[in-house]
Amino acid sequence: MDFGVIDLEPAQLDFWHDVDAFLDEHVTAEVHDEEERTGSGHNQAVHEALGARGWIMPTWPIDEGGAALDEVRAHILQLELDRHSLPNVTIATTGMTTAVVRANGNDALKAAVLPGVASGSIKICLGYTEPDGGSDLAGVRTRATRVDGGWVINGAKMFTTGAHNCQYSMLVTRTNPEAPKHRGITVFLVPLDGPGVEIQPVHTLGGERTNAVFYDNVFIDDDHRLGPVDGGWAVMSAPLDSEHGIKDANGLAEISGGTQYGMTLRKLLWHATKWAKTPDVDGVRPFDDRVVRVALAEIALDLEVIRNAKGPMGRVLASEKLIQRAAELLDLVGVDGVLPKGTTGAVEDGILEWGNRFAQGTAIYGGTTDIARNVIAQHTLGLPRPPKIG
Repeated sequence: MDFGVIDLEPAQLDFWHDVDAFLDEHVTAEVHDEEERTGSGHNQAVHEALGARGWIMPTWPIDEGGAALDEVRAHILQLELDRHSLPNVTIATTGMTTAVVRANGNDALKAAVLPGVASGSIKICLGYTEPDGGSDLAGVRTRATRVDGGWVINGAKMFTTGAHNCQYSMLVTRTNPEAPKHRGITVFLVPLDGPGVEIQPVHTLGGERTNAVFYDNVFIDDDHRLGPVDGGWAVMSAPLDSEHGIKDANGLAEISGGTQYGMTLRKLLWHATKWAKTPDVDGVRPFDDRVVRVALAEIALDLEVIRNAKGPMGRVLASEKLIQRAAELLDLVGVDGVLPKGTTGAVEDGILEWGNRFAQGTAIYGGTTDIARNVIAQHTLGLPRPPKIG
């Protein structure tokens, strides 16, 4: 890892100030309040404003709707998006899936979809997990049956986060039930506004909205297929790797697959430190207690470990440390820490109570931490796959 300092040129610093000013204007308190109410992971007004600047796909050429940013400027933009806490679930899934469309879609599909992605009018979600499938994506049961002129799809997907914000789902289907599990899969880009598609909200303990999506005799033409028939496992592997924290670092990007949850833990630490430095009615600060200082310092050290744990190792650490430390902060603060937002006496307006609820789901989002451990064993340690039982 290169820990060298990057000396920014004046033009790059000007760009940084421009990004900061833009996000100060658009990612407002009202945007954050809406996200707290809805858990939607998306704000369309901000999304379209980003699109107008070419910042949804910032490294794309200008004539394709991007901003042609170099790696340094693209990293500056991402740093500021993170710092301003942009609701980012839908922009993230759109980024994952767009790469698949560019690589595997035919010319007609790319012409119909990619300009809208860049402008912000088209968003894409991941149609992977099924109600009874858990993390076994190769066990997909949603069927795509070939008919004259295209395909008919029947089945259901669970935890399709952002579907209510999106125009398309990158849908994983079973097209050959006789083939081995990993070989009878085909991926389609399915419109979500057509007949036979029903989106039902699912609200989580942490306050986020995800969705169950049902497909009842949904017809799509073959132009919506991504990659070869029955060859979908390779097509879907790129978004899977991204979700599991396997990244191609360019020297600037964070190497850890736990960056997102690390930011949540950092937010909790910031608020807990603010609480600790505030005197009580007797003028005593919790921060003056050595036990409190040690507890906060341990979290700060955890954050550095998470940042420097590569790929899925960071994913596991971030989730497990977030769950552990969020609970410990409630113990540290006391009963006022469990008061929710808007309640009289809630510490930091309930952020610690929210953090503890949110933390619990992170062990399963984007694949469970057990799946991440398997990825570490096979990709990092070079261990063999576990033997099949039965």
